[in-house]
Amino acid sequence: MEQEKIFKPANGYLMLLLFFILFFGSIATMVHLKNGWFIFITLASLFMLAGFILVNPNTSKVILLFGKYIGTIKQNGLYWANPFFTKKKISLRASNFDSERLKVNDKLGNPVMISTILVWRVTNTYKAAFDVDNYENFVRVQTDAAVRKLASMYPYDNFADEGHEEDITLRSSVNEVSETLEKELEERLAIAGIEVLEARIGYLAYAQEIANAMLKRQQATAIVAARHKIVQGAVDMVEMALEELNKKEIVELDEERKAAMVSNLLVILCGDKEASPVVNTGTLNH
Repeated sequence: MEQEKIFKPANGYLMLLLFFILFFGSIATMVHLKNGWFIFITLASLFMLAGFILVNPNTSKVILLFGKYIGTIKQNGLYWANPFFTKKKISLRASNFDSERLKVNDKLGNPVMISTILVWRVTNTYKAAFDVDNYENFVRVQTDAAVRKLASMYPYDNFADEGHEEDITLRSSVNEVSETLEKELEERLAIAGIEVLEARIGYLAYAQEIANAMLKRQQATAIVAARHKIVQGAVDMVEMALEELNKKEIVELDEERKAAMVSNLLVILCGDKEASPVVNTGTLNH
């Protein structure tokens, strides 16, 4: 199997000077000597123009001779080579690709909409030119395939209430998911001689048919978590209040009064509305 070869053609500026000498010299000589044979030198000099190759910065030219790979010119400048050479331009610049939003199922089977942003460039011009039919279309198709596979590997979010708690999720584990996506794309695009510079998720959301239900679920999960935190804090405050009252011997409370105090404090601390004070002018038992 052939690999990329660097081809170094002749200096284009010297050949351009030679072209001017042959072209204008043959015309001047033909006019001066009135000899028509110099027309062949003029035509030969015009044929030389097909051999000039201009390579811009961060671009390359793949050179073929009747279907045979000769090499690749990567250094920018003006060159001259065999006029029968076929030149194919391949850009070496970094390219940015924003994939379409795909509807796929995550690890839990939930439909999600996902897209990726890929930054890539060609590093092996031989593979890009001859190992795949169209390397730009190859990047698009393989990126979509990699995104579909990535979505099936991880859940969208953690759902500990159903026993599906995961360390890595599409929503929260951005760095880990991006590393997995880059590795997957590097393996897929290596056949085309393409280097992956960066790959990350550009868009991520639940599909429209379950978006409302999942939003309510996330809100309910947040409310439960907040309530759990409030209750935990309220219990700690009640415990601290009882300890301080007992320590400073401010008032003696039997078990019934402790229970009433705990009940009142928990209602006040855990309630979502402000408590209305009630003034008791009698005893605690009436």
